[in-house]
Amino acid sequence: MGKKSKREVMFERMKEKKKEVRIVRRIVFIIALVLLIVIGIAGFRTYSYISNALDPVDPDSEKIITVEVPIGSNLDSISALLEENKVIEDARVYKYYVKFKNESEFQAGTYDLLPSMTLDEITESLKSGKVYREPLYTINVPEGITLVEIAENVIAKNTDYTAEEFLEKVNNPEYVAELMVKYPELLTDEILAEDVKFPLEGYLFPATYPIFDEDPSLTVLIEQMLNTTQANVLQYQSVLEELEKSPHWLVTFASLLEEEATAQSDRETIASVFYNRLADEMPLQTDPTVIYAMGKHKERLFNKDYEYEDPYSTYQNKGLPPGPIANAGLSSIQAVLDPADTQYFYFLADKEGINHFAKTYDEHLKNRDKYIGQ
Repeated sequence: MGKKSKREVMFERMKEKKKEVRIVRRIVFIIALVLLIVIGIAGFRTYSYISNALDPVDPDSEKIITVEVPIGSNLDSISALLEENKVIEDARVYKYYVKFKNESEFQAGTYDLLPSMTLDEITESLKSGKVYREPLYTINVPEGITLVEIAENVIAKNTDYTAEEFLEKVNNPEYVAELMVKYPELLTDEILAEDVKFPLEGYLFPATYPIFDEDPSLTVLIEQMLNTTQANVLQYQSVLEELEKSPHWLVTFASLLEEEATAQSDRETIASVFYNRLADEMPLQTDPTVIYAMGKHKERLFNKDYEYEDPYSTYQNKGLPPGPIANAGLSSIQAVLDPADTQYFYFLADKEGINHFAKTYDEHLKNRDKYIGQ
């Protein structure tokens, strides 16, 4: 073959360059396509993540999560606290959502929140200082009633559960053990003492409870009450530590006041009577403990009833009973911790339910003759 002409060489080079350009264009196209796909996937994932973070964590959840927002908390710490307690999906998304909506002035406090709450409901709760959610209905647990009465008059009448199902649940050893793990500071080993009739007696706080599900589980109902008890009792933990007393001691003492008192001032004065008797190692001799020990309601006790032997009878035993005899309200709890300063050792209620106090047994007998007859 002869030597290629300059023209032929030039055309060959042009062909090579065109080929290189086509390859480069193809590579650039592939790279651009890959980048677009990656950006698209990343964008979709980001969109999906943010969209998911804006929705409730679990729309069907009935689980109540108690969140304590300390005084002085800012939006960053509150957002992190909500994510830590699994009330929201992502603290950053919630923080930017709140800023976008120009929300502020959150209040410190204890909140019973649900994973099924929307971000707006959570925000309104934190702004108002209470759970902002419209309940389907409410259940009222009165003060001064027993676990059996809660089963019969509250649960059986307001839910689809029977009293027997409720009592079986609250007395199930495995479930009680689970609760003790969940509420270690409130539910101590004292609730399992040999003479305690029902472990959770006195621990289901009297209050009006919002119900957000048409068919709430017994677990939700029970733990909603326990959460309220914990909030009301453990706020005095430092006081109890100074007194070297336990929450069980407090709810037991308070239950006696709840059953005996007819007015707020009575609670504080009756508390002083019990303190005076305890200090002098006198039996408390309070009738409601005998009624509870006997396990049946009685309008009036007779002499033979006071001889009924049971660990709960404060006529047969000195000191407090083994456990609460009813659920006590906050006023009774406060009266235990801030009793009146008196020298009274006796009291009785007249036919109108008004209590009369005495320092000596002779004064007490005079009150008996005057107000209820011999």
